[in-house]
Amino acid sequence: MHADYDSRKTAFIGLISDTHGYLDSVVIEVFAGTDLIIHAGDIGKPEILQALSAVAPVKAVRGNMDHGPWSSTLPETEIVEAGEILLYVLHDRQRLDLDPSAAGFGAVISGHSHRPLIEKRNGILYLNPGSASQPRFHHPATVALLTIAGETADARIIDLEK
Repeated sequence: MHADYDSRKTAFIGLISDTHGYLDSVVIEVFAGTDLIIHAGDIGKPEILQALSAVAPVKAVRGNMDHGPWSSTLPETEIVEAGEILLYVLHDRQRLDLDPSAAGFGAVISGHSHRPLIEKRNGILYLNPGSASQPRFHHPATVALLTIAGETADARIIDLEK
């Protein structure tokens, strides 16, 4: 188990979503060296979070397919401080019920659609790592890596099938 994440330093964060109970070993390799892993829901089973927590501290939200006692303690939203940026994490971006800019967030991280996305709108970075196990719409299985230094955020989608 890793020490708690230190939000004051430069952050190297692994982003994952929609594992639906399956975690490819490639994900562990991609996330090696990360300071934090954020799972944006539809985890599938608690063993996924246990495996990820062997790599780095994990923050996770409950997705619409996460059911049972193990998932009842997971929040529907999470706020993560990284560098000088606040990240807002939820499973389904369509359920975003706040103005991220007015609330002071620099990025919104979501899953649900199984479509990888990096988009900047109105000064807010919107990230969806896609699905790590059940890609759709001709997309490969993907995760994302987010590097935050101070107020600067840089993200990239990682194709797990290459």
